[in-house]
Amino acid sequence: MSKRRSIKRHRNKIIERKVGSKPGHLFVPSEALHPRFFLMSFSENHFSEKELPTYEKLLQEVKANPEARHWVDIRGYGDLSLLEHLTHDFGLHPLQVEDVINDYQRPKVEEFSDDRLFLITRMLRWTAEQYSLDDVQLSIFTGSNYVLTLQSDYQDCLEPLRDRIRVGKGIIRQRPVVYMAYAIIDVVMDHYFPVMGEISNYIDELEQRILVTPSRTILADILDLKSELVKLRRIVWPERDMMGEILRMHEGIVPENMKVYFRDAYDHAVQLIDLIDSHKDMTSSLIELYMSTVSNRMNEIMKVLTIISTIFIPLSFIVGLYGMNFARENPETGNTYRYSMPELYQPYGYPILIGLMAVLVLFQLYFFYRKGWFRSL
Repeated sequence: MSKRRSIKRHRNKIIERKVGSKPGHLFVPSEALHPRFFLMSFSENHFSEKELPTYEKLLQEVKANPEARHWVDIRGYGDLSLLEHLTHDFGLHPLQVEDVINDYQRPKVEEFSDDRLFLITRMLRWTAEQYSLDDVQLSIFTGSNYVLTLQSDYQDCLEPLRDRIRVGKGIIRQRPVVYMAYAIIDVVMDHYFPVMGEISNYIDELEQRILVTPSRTILADILDLKSELVKLRRIVWPERDMMGEILRMHEGIVPENMKVYFRDAYDHAVQLIDLIDSHKDMTSSLIELYMSTVSNRMNEIMKVLTIISTIFIPLSFIVGLYGMNFARENPETGNTYRYSMPELYQPYGYPILIGLMAVLVLFQLYFFYRKGWFRSL
């Protein structure tokens, strides 16, 4: 999704929402997708995965197997009754559900009833065709034996985590649900690094374009990229703050043996911030390179024009001198003027003067060449 389309989407949400509505008012945007329901149920020795047709079927599956851990994944929330049922059945606060729907929230973590967590993170995609970032909000709720995730889009970056659960690799099936929440955030943040790689390649591409053919279009692309990096920084900084807040939570919510994993995610966020700052500096350097390249090209153009002007100055003097056409003799009296231009009446005056001007041009070109004026052109 291009930047203009993204801005338009968020502006339309603001327009559609009733101004002055009470806190916790559930409002479904008109472009919200119809919900799809996915369920992963697993334990150390058991695994099942389903896409269920209705929310009622999903709830039945979760209640039918209380011993297992469940990943309840709902994609799309274009159904107001679904949101109301989720609020009631999973014990969610209406303000939290409102944050889910108004899906341009900054990353954050909140503790609510029964030591459960509500987390918001943002999934990134780099749109190569538009050279812009597309970010989608992912809302995460933890429960006693489940993790509930909600997102507005059908596509996400969590497939590697699903594959790990399917094949039973690692310790994800043995850990509590808070580890599952960490694993989701970790995959989301790991996906930031390929995005940063794409941005780095784009910066290299812009640099080559500047050196070959600098234009105003390239300058506009650089400024757009700089605004995308500012947007990315506004996303990653709260991710780091969220990890820091989780690390400060008491052991009843996040056990000490789990905090080492969130500390690793915190380190990833710090690395991303360093990369973003580095890319911002590189983007500023691109602007300086563009201005320097344009200035150098302008200097080359001015040098060419200066050489041309210098060549034509003596020629213009000669032509102007002989263009005065002072008469040699008075047609009425027949008197001859001693100091008039005798060359005007020479039979070979014109070709001699043309040859003289050609020799003068060649001499000037040789002189400029010896001075090295043509070497930088």
